[in-house]
Amino acid sequence: MGKGLPLGPVMLDVEGTALTTADRERLAHPLTGGVILFARNYAEPAQLARLTAEIHAVRHPPLIVAVDHEGGRVQRFREGFTAIPPMRALGRAWERDAHAAQRLAAELGYVLAAELRAHGVDLTFAPVLDVDAGASSVIGDRALHSDPEAVAELARALVKGFRLAGMSAVGKHFPGHGHVRADSHHEVPVDDRDWEAIAACDLVPFRRLVGAGIGGIMPAHVIFPRVDARPAGFSAVWLKRVLRGELGFGGVVFSDDLSMEGAAPAGGILGRAQAALGAGCDVVLVCNDPAAVGNLYSCLDYPTPPAALARMARLHGRAGAATMAALREEPRYMAAQAAIAAMVAPEGELPLA
Repeated sequence: MGKGLPLGPVMLDVEGTALTTADRERLAHPLTGGVILFARNYAEPAQLARLTAEIHAVRHPPLIVAVDHEGGRVQRFREGFTAIPPMRALGRAWERDAHAAQRLAAELGYVLAAELRAHGVDLTFAPVLDVDAGASSVIGDRALHSDPEAVAELARALVKGFRLAGMSAVGKHFPGHGHVRADSHHEVPVDDRDWEAIAACDLVPFRRLVGAGIGGIMPAHVIFPRVDARPAGFSAVWLKRVLRGELGFGGVVFSDDLSMEGAAPAGGILGRAQAALGAGCDVVLVCNDPAAVGNLYSCLDYPTPPAALARMARLHGRAGAATMAALREEPRYMAAQAAIAAMVAPEGELPLA
């Protein structure tokens, strides 16, 4: 294990279900700060636990292990995990009974996070805080609701459930991706609304979650030209003036994947990383492109600032996470699964593992 190597500002992916020699070399690089896992990294529960243990053993302090595990179509680990419904299911529950929906959201957040922690995952990039305006197919039913108040309160309850399981949350996609049709994986979305419209709607959930102490925020690869000409993830206006300044956010800012087409306005991989870090991101994601990681590591000179290191340290999962065997005997976990099944399964949205 590498001793005493501070976490770097880059989160990257690994090849398969166990670390290769090339993976280990990249993870040991001083610029590496974390790993994001994908479906290809998962075969079954015991394998995932071995993989996360391998990753954590590479360095000290250990790298942060993260995943996109929201539920619905964005759930990387399935076999052996509870099938989490799209977050829109909570929005529909809100319309029937807001208080009951908040209780369900907390239960769902607890189950989701507890299962990840049982397998050594530190962090999930959730919840989605985008307000659904019916425009974005890439967001769609990943959004909790079209009402910013509903999004804010359901997300607060989800994050409460995460915390009970010993996991921080990362809200995305700041300041909001729900009003644009273009998919930032393949295009550069533009939102022409003015500041007043964005602040009155999209910023409501982010403001509420920042006030509740959320651990991380991920900005969108969306341009809001009436606020700033740069995509939000490369904009000091959005990240420093609004997110840090006006909203008072004190957690980690993660860029969205710099390999996405929505990041193209910042240039090549070095330009993208420098622009994101310069704008106020603490950690940049470079996914599914090991050649780009190699290029970046050959030319990026960026020691992680002490304030960012302190923020990142708070994102490690709480020690002493229960195993799955222990969870299945824990009354809180069993009650949470029962609550999810009772409220959602009748609609055919949540087959339990």
